[in-house]
Amino acid sequence: MMKFRFRRQGADPQREKLKQELFAFHKTVEHGFPNQPSALAFDPELRIMAIGTRSGAVKIYGAPGVEFTGLHRDAATVTQMHFLPGQGRLLTLLDDSSLHLWEVVHHNGCAHLEEALHHQPPSRPGFDGASGLPSLARITVVLLVAAGDLAALGTEGGSVFFLDVPTLTLLEGQTLGPDEVLRSVPDDYRCGKALGPVESLQGHLRDPTKILIGYSRGLLVIWNRAARCADRIFLGNQQLESVCWERSGRTLVSSHSDGSYAVWATDAGDSPTTQPTVATTPYGPFPCKAISKILWRNCASGEHFIVFSGGMPRASYGDRHCVSVLQAETLVTLDFTSRVIDFFTVHSTRPEDEFDEPQALAVLLEEELVVLDLQTPGWPAVPAPYLAPLHSSAITCSAHVANVPAKLWARIVSAGEQQNPQPASGASSWPITGGRNLAQEPTQRGLLLTGHEDGTVRFWDASGVALRPLYKLSTAGLFQTDCEHADSLAQAAEDDWPPFRKVGCFDPYSDDPRLGVQKVALCKYTAQMVVAGTAGQVLVLELSDEPSDQAVGVASVDLLQDREGFTWKGHERLSPRTGPLPWPAGFQPRALVQCLPPAAVTAVTLHAEWGLVAFGTSHGFGLFDYLRRSPVLARCTLHPNDSLAMEGPLSRVKSLKKSLRQSFRRIRKSRVSGKKRSTAASSKVGQAAGRPGGATGGKAGLPSLVPLKLQEANAQLAEQAGPHDVEVTPVQRRIEPRSADDSLSGVVRCLYFADTFLRDAAHHGPTMWAGTNSGSVFAYALEVPAAAANSDRRPERAVEAVLGKEVQLMHRAPVVAVAVLDGRGRPLPEPYEASRDLAQAPDMQGGHAVLIASEEQFKVFTLPKVSAKTKFKLTAHEGCRVRKVALATFASVACEDYAETCLACLTNLGDVHVFSVPGLRPQVHYACIRKEDISGIASCVFTRHGQGFYLISPSEFERFSLSARNITEPLCSLDISWPRDAMRARPQESPKLSQANGTPGVVLGPQSRSGSPDPTRSEGTDTPELPEATLSPTSVDSATSADTTLDTTGDVTVEDVKDFLGSSEESEKNLRNLSEDEARACPILIG
Repeated sequence: MMKFRFRRQGADPQREKLKQELFAFHKTVEHGFPNQPSALAFDPELRIMAIGTRSGAVKIYGAPGVEFTGLHRDAATVTQMHFLPGQGRLLTLLDDSSLHLWEVVHHNGCAHLEEALHHQPPSRPGFDGASGLPSLARITVVLLVAAGDLAALGTEGGSVFFLDVPTLTLLEGQTLGPDEVLRSVPDDYRCGKALGPVESLQGHLRDPTKILIGYSRGLLVIWNRAARCADRIFLGNQQLESVCWERSGRTLVSSHSDGSYAVWATDAGDSPTTQPTVATTPYGPFPCKAISKILWRNCASGEHFIVFSGGMPRASYGDRHCVSVLQAETLVTLDFTSRVIDFFTVHSTRPEDEFDEPQALAVLLEEELVVLDLQTPGWPAVPAPYLAPLHSSAITCSAHVANVPAKLWARIVSAGEQQNPQPASGASSWPITGGRNLAQEPTQRGLLLTGHEDGTVRFWDASGVALRPLYKLSTAGLFQTDCEHADSLAQAAEDDWPPFRKVGCFDPYSDDPRLGVQKVALCKYTAQMVVAGTAGQVLVLELSDEPSDQAVGVASVDLLQDREGFTWKGHERLSPRTGPLPWPAGFQPRALVQCLPPAAVTAVTLHAEWGLVAFGTSHGFGLFDYLRRSPVLARCTLHPNDSLAMEGPLSRVKSLKKSLRQSFRRIRKSRVSGKKRSTAASSKVGQAAGRPGGATGGKAGLPSLVPLKLQEANAQLAEQAGPHDVEVTPVQRRIEPRSADDSLSGVVRCLYFADTFLRDAAHHGPTMWAGTNSGSVFAYALEVPAAAANSDRRPERAVEAVLGKEVQLMHRAPVVAVAVLDGRGRPLPEPYEASRDLAQAPDMQGGHAVLIASEEQFKVFTLPKVSAKTKFKLTAHEGCRVRKVALATFASVACEDYAETCLACLTNLGDVHVFSVPGLRPQVHYACIRKEDISGIASCVFTRHGQGFYLISPSEFERFSLSARNITEPLCSLDISWPRDAMRARPQESPKLSQANGTPGVVLGPQSRSGSPDPTRSEGTDTPELPEATLSPTSVDSATSADTTLDTTGDVTVEDVKDFLGSSEESEKNLRNLSEDEARACPILIG
C-alpha cells in the first residue's frame, strides 16, 4: 500500500511573489449583444452610441475596441438616454423616474465611465419635507436644450419641469403646468378631457428658446421659454404617439395611435391650427396599430425621408416588428424578427447646414442591432464589426483556438467575405466611429467557435475587445429537412403589400433540433475540422478556397456492438442527401460518420497528422480513419447491468461492499467532526486574521474588510452550525458514492490522442484515451501506417487499435479530461506542432505521466505502469464538483522568458482553481461565476493562455483572465470638449477590484483605482497597458451576472464572511487533510 505524506510548510515569500507575477483575476470585457436592451442614444458630434438595459447597465460604443460600461446602483430599467453633445456625458432616466448623469473620465490617457450625479425627484408634494417644489409624478420624456446645460422633463401629469443638468437640480419658477398651456387654447377645445401626459418634447435646432410640446390628447404647442407664451398651437384630436420637428422649423410631423401620421405647417395661417396639411394612414384603410416613433429628414434633392416604426394592419400583420422607410415614392417595410426598441439616423446636425442628408439608419431591436446605409441604392445592411447577435440561433457549444496561423486566418476571412459580398461603394461603412482604440494590435490571432441549434458553426475574431464575425459554416445542407418546403410555402403566401423586406440575422427557430451542434474541433495547421451533432452525426470537413460539387461518403458505426435487450427510443437519424452537392468556398464536408443509435455526441477529438477522428456518445466511443473512409474501432461503454437496472436490488456482494465503504466514511467523518468541535473559536479567528491569504498566496486579508467582532460572531455561528450541517447534508457521502449501475454511466466525457509510452517504457507510439461517466478510462495503442510522401491518402494497410490499459476509479466520478505529460512534466504539443518546429519537441527520454481529471479529484499516474504518483482531492472537503478543466500557460509579467503550465478548473460553485503541473499544488482560486448560474458554468471555455469565456446571457460572453500578463480589455480614449473645471471632486466608490489572491478589495476615492499598485502590470507584457488599465471600462462586474459588491463594512452579512473565510481556507484544508486521505488504499483498479 502506498502512502503519500506532505509536511506542511510555511508560505515561501519568493513563491508568493512569483504567484503575483503569474496570476491575476480580471473580468475584462463583455462580448456580444446586450441582454434585454431598453434604451438607445447617439452623439452625432463624438459619433458614439449608448445602449441601456433592463438590468440598469449602460454601454457606450464607438469605433471597434472603444467600449465603456457602467451599472446603476439600482437594478432598474433604463427608459431613456440622452448625450450632452460633444461632452462625453450621458443623462439616463430609469423607470423609477430617477435621473443619472454619467461622465467619460480620463486617467493617464485612458478613459472609463463614471456616474457623476443622480437625482431622485419627489414623488409627492412635500415628500422630502424640505422644499416646496411641486410633485414631479412620473417622468415620461426628457429633452436637452441650450447645449445640454438645461433639461426639460415632461411628466405623466402634463407638466414640464426644467432641470439644471450640471448639478441635477430642479429650477424653481420655470415649471410649465397644463393649466398655463390651456389658457392659450380655444374654449371649445379646452372643455372635455384633459391634455394627458406629455408624450414628446422637441427642440429647435437654431432657436433653443423654443420647445415643441406634444400631449397625449393630440395637442401640439410651440412654447417660447423666454416670453413664457405659446407661439403656435396645433389642435390635434387623435391620440399622440410621437412628434418630429423638421430641421428648418417650418414643418412638424406627428404620429398617432390609429396608425396615421400628420404633417403640420408652422408658418401657414393663424394660430391655432386645426387641420394638418397632410394626414395619411400608410397601411390603411383597415385598422392599424400605433406608429410609436416617427422621424423626418430632409435632403437637398427634395426627396425627404420619413422613417417610422409600427403602423401595421392590425388584423393581418399586427404581430410583425417593422420599421418603414419612405422616400418620395419608395417605401420599404423592414421586417425584423424581434421587437423594435428604438432607432436613430446618422445625419448632419451642424446648425449652418441646411439639410439633414441622412447617411445611415440604426435600429435597436430586442435581440440585435441593424444598421442600413441610406446613401447606397437599395439601402443595404452594413455589417457590424461588433454587437453581433451571438444567439442568432441558440448557442449549444463553444471552443477556442489560439495562435491561428496567418495563412489560415486569411483563408477564413476570405471565405466569410464571399458569403457576404459588400457593394463597391465606399459609403457602406460602419457609422459609429467615435473614440480611439489605444490597445496595441494583438500579437496572435484567436478564434472563438460557437456551435448553434440550427446546425451552424460561427467563427469569431476573439483577438481583441470587439468580437467580430468572420465566417459561418452551415451543416444543414447535407441533410434532408422540411425547411425548404416550408420556406417556399411562406413565400408563395406572401403578398406584395406591404413591401416587406427581411432584415437582420436573429432567427430563434430551428428547422430540426437534430441539426444542433454539440462538439467542434479544429486543426489550425491543416484547416480540417470536425462537427458533431445531436443525432449522432460526425462531419469531417476541410477548408477549400473554391466552390465545388462533390458527394459525401457516409459510414455508420454501431456503438452497441449488437448488444441484445436494448431498444433505442429516441429520435431518428438524419437522412443525408445523395449525389454530388454544391458547396460554397469555405469548409466543405469530406466524410460523414453516423453513430448508431443516433444519440447526441458527447465528446470528439481530431488528430490530423494521423488522419483519425474519435467520437463518443452515451453508448460508447468510436475511432474513424477519414483518409481511408473506414471505421477502426467501436467500443460499447454501457454497464452490463444497465438493462437490468429496473429488475431488482443490487447483488448481496455489492451491497456488502457498499455498506462497508459507507461505514468507514462515517467513522472518518465523525473523527473530523470531533476535531472541529474541540477547536476553540478564538483560535479559528486568530488563524483567519494572521494568515496572509493561506494557500492562495494573496496579500490582502479579511481583517481589512470585516471587523474582528464580526469574525468572532461568524466563527461562533459556524461552530454551532457545523455538526448540524454535517448531519443534514454530508458533503462526502453526498458526492463520493456512485453506483456502478447508473443509467448514465456509459456517457463518454472526454477523448484524447497522445504519442506516449503505453505498452512498455522503451517504445512509444500513438495512443487514444477515453474517459466515461462511471470513472473508467480506456487506453488504446494504435498502429498508424505512415502516409505516402506528398499525399493525403493512406496506404492500403489499415489502422489498428488494441486495448492497452483500462483504469477504473474507485469513487466512480465522471472523468472530465485526460492529458499526457512528457518527461519534463509538460503537456504534449498539438498535432504538427513538433514536426513543423512550431513548438518545443516533447521529452521522450524521461518517464511520461498521465493526468486524469475527474469531477472529484485530479490524479497523476506514471506510464506505462499506470501507478499513482500524485493526487489532489478537490471535493472531499469543499463539496464541489469539477465542471471544466484545461491546461494553460501562464507567462510572467516580470520576466518575458518565464512561464508555467498549470491546470485551470471550474467547479459547479463557479470558482476557478489553478494548480501546478505535475505536482498538483494549489496556486490560486477565484470566485468567477455565481453558483446559481448553471448555464454560465456549463458554457465556460478556457484558452491556452489563461483566459476564458462564459455566457452571462443568451447573447453575451463574459471574458475573464487568470493571467497577470495576458489580458484583453478595452484601452481607449474619447476626444471630449467640456470645461475641465466642471469635474467636481466628489467621494465615490471605486468598482470592485479582483486581486491576485481572489479577494475583492474596495477602495474609496476616485483618485485611487487600485488597492495595491502592481508595477509588474506594465513591464514585459504581450500587450503593454497603462497602470490605470486595471479598471478598464468593462472590468466592473456584469449587470447580468448580479455579483454583489461590499459597499461598506456595515453591510457585510454572515454569509459574506463565510465566503471570505472559505475562500482563504479551502486550499489549506486540503493540505491539512491530505495525509489523512492518502492513508487509504489506492482507489485504482487496473484491468
